[in-house]
Amino acid sequence: MDKYYSLGERFIRYHAKFSDNTIATFQSNTGDFKVLVNLREHLLSIESDPEISKKIEFVNSKDEYILEIYHTYQQAKVKITNLSTGQYTEIEAVNDGPGGHGAGVINTGFRVGMQHDYYCFGLLEGDFLLVKQITVLSQKNDLVLLLYGDSITEPESYFPTDNYGESWTQLIMNHIKGKSMSSGRGGCTINEVLIRIKNELPYVKSKFVMVTIGTNGGNSIEKLSELVEYILAQNAIPILNNIPCNESQTHIEVNKQIEIVRQKYKLKGCRFDLVTSLNQDGLQVDKSCMFHEDYSGSWGQIYHHPNVKGSIQMFIRTLIDIPKIYQ
Repeated sequence: MDKYYSLGERFIRYHAKFSDNTIATFQSNTGDFKVLVNLREHLLSIESDPEISKKIEFVNSKDEYILEIYHTYQQAKVKITNLSTGQYTEIEAVNDGPGGHGAGVINTGFRVGMQHDYYCFGLLEGDFLLVKQITVLSQKNDLVLLLYGDSITEPESYFPTDNYGESWTQLIMNHIKGKSMSSGRGGCTINEVLIRIKNELPYVKSKFVMVTIGTNGGNSIEKLSELVEYILAQNAIPILNNIPCNESQTHIEVNKQIEIVRQKYKLKGCRFDLVTSLNQDGLQVDKSCMFHEDYSGSWGQIYHHPNVKGSIQMFIRTLIDIPKIYQ
């Protein structure tokens, strides 16, 4: 499907029919998440490590089915329903993030892919797979706040489940008076945000749209302006945050551009760089606020994903800089 989604609370619905020997995959185009419908062995599976499977003896070649794949932050759920009998079964898995990387890993828990980017399906083996309709749905609409960003705004991919409620996005959303949602994608830039916001915001709708982007490069005053103007055109209020500090200090120049655009459009934004810096000046990263990611031999020692301490400080800073979102 040539539409890109990263809403934290979404699901895709396939209306499908199978042959008795079908083995079909329903997955993300990156391959980070795969669901298998295997009529040879009558199994519904999530290809996690270890794999999670459940028997689906009621699935046959005569009837038609609705297959739903849910993404709710750290939880993935799959449900298959027989349209003739109403019989269904479902399986679920919860991603338990590692915290850091390499020597910085603090949790060896269960890993489940984030269903990144584009939805795909295919016939791996068997006579046929018929997909009659595909629908992507948000689990919420008419929001107070929608958050956009890269991996910093996708803590579900790296936060240990035990502490996930203390990630900065969850702290903010749990204090909003009304509905809220995030749309983060690890590794993305403003280019990807500009693509996916057009697939999400017009349908979900939100009073405020908070953007925290630039850690992976790609920002420019022109692109930031384009993003702001698109949000305004959707009758939403843009909030353009400073990105947190990182070990290479690339945040300094990025945040100068962000401030120029804020001034240009008279926008509010949160100074996440201040509360993640050693001297509260937005310059040198406070490593105690970040998960340690050890990429020895390539990128080196990385500190730019907020841990519990950093997340709490970022949340508190929103109470100072953008209290209006909580009113």
